[in-house]
Amino acid sequence: MSNDIALAFSSNDALHRYEAALDGKLAAYAEYNLLTDAIMFTHTEVLPAYEGKGVGSAIARHVLDEARTKGLHVIPVCQFIAGYIRKHREYADLVRPDIQRAFKI
Repeated sequence: MSNDIALAFSSNDALHRYEAALDGKLAAYAEYNLLTDAIMFTHTEVLPAYEGKGVGSAIARHVLDEARTKGLHVIPVCQFIAGYIRKHREYADLVRPDIQRAFKI
């Protein structure tokens, strides 16, 4: 994604998802279930018009940074989030060791 395109991130608590918007239009979302001390990411979707522009990576980075800020462990049921963590090891510490084994982090 080019640096002159700025995504706006928000949390849609009613739908249990983080959303990324571009020019006021929904571009991607990451669905989650909030647990006592963890956040379980269940599905991430980039709308077709925004595929291949780095939107998926941007929302993954945002939701993982949010989890870190809130002191939550991450359970990456969503394969996209799990794959992002595998490629970006700086987020691996958000996933407990037993969960890392389960999701091959």
